[in-house]
Amino acid sequence: MKKMVGFGDYLLRLNPEGYLRFIQADHFQINYTGAEANVCVSLAMMGMDTEFVTRLPDNDIAACGVAELRKFNVGTSHIAYGGERMGVFYAEKGASQRPSKIVYDRKYTSIATCAYEDFDWEDIFAGATHFHMTGITPALSKTIPSVCIKACRKAKEMGLTVSCDLNYRKNLWTEAEANACMVQLMPYIDVLVANEEDAEKVLGIKARDTDVTQGKLNREGYIDVAEQICQTYGTKMVAVTLRRSISASDNEWSAMLYTNGKPYFSKQYMIHLVDRVGGGDSFTAGLLYGIMNDYGPQETIEYAAAASCLKQTIELDFNLSTADEVKRLVGGDGSGRVQR
Repeated sequence: MKKMVGFGDYLLRLNPEGYLRFIQADHFQINYTGAEANVCVSLAMMGMDTEFVTRLPDNDIAACGVAELRKFNVGTSHIAYGGERMGVFYAEKGASQRPSKIVYDRKYTSIATCAYEDFDWEDIFAGATHFHMTGITPALSKTIPSVCIKACRKAKEMGLTVSCDLNYRKNLWTEAEANACMVQLMPYIDVLVANEEDAEKVLGIKARDTDVTQGKLNREGYIDVAEQICQTYGTKMVAVTLRRSISASDNEWSAMLYTNGKPYFSKQYMIHLVDRVGGGDSFTAGLLYGIMNDYGPQETIEYAAAASCLKQTIELDFNLSTADEVKRLVGGDGSGRVQR
């Protein structure tokens, strides 16, 4: 059976209840999240074998987070322990014309201060077929980019397929810092996931005639971007999420997969959002599910887009949809009628 290893941060998500603003909140709900952890949970829910690798402080809060991963059958045997703290992000859910807000508290965390030698990569990758990380992880400190680069190099040496979601976060690093790191990672990446902004801000590649703030998308522009990425870095697959934001509550959602010189577009979904955080991670998980199960390009991108569509109707970061539920949506069952 194929196995995916994810490496990255694992942190607390604190959010006010419902649609309360930060200034209204007198308590916060505690949950656990992390881009790569979200991918692991989503794939595990779909029946795939996954292992999550990170570094956490040795305390009760971290232990609760690890227990949450185990609840969803994600492997945790290679988590390293050390450092002083987990990261935190505060999430205020938007509605209608009021956007959601994220506030990070991620400096000096256990993962940000980790070293390559904290992990037994030979053992971690033994028996694995896929390795996934995101652009968030190397953004956490000045030293962790080298850990990420070495890990990707080791994965390639051991024959794993390496995937990465650019996941640019302006609150964590500058465009110049992101570019300097990610161009070093790109030669090791087989499958790249990006949205319309990531390619421009991180790789300097822009989709023509596109303005995401005005809700303007151009399919030909994304084909051009994907083609440039493949030609420049030798990437085998480039997946682009296409989100047109009608408001903070309603989005049009679709995706494109570019491989072997051809683009494949999914059907488009109109989503009334419940929680869009983790939507990109669920898309990546769906993409990897298709790849790991030897789906064709069209089938893969349809599955990935549908998986993410379902996630955005689920509270919190984990996509708790099963493979059968995703396949039903791909097959056209999007009525939302009660299943009896």
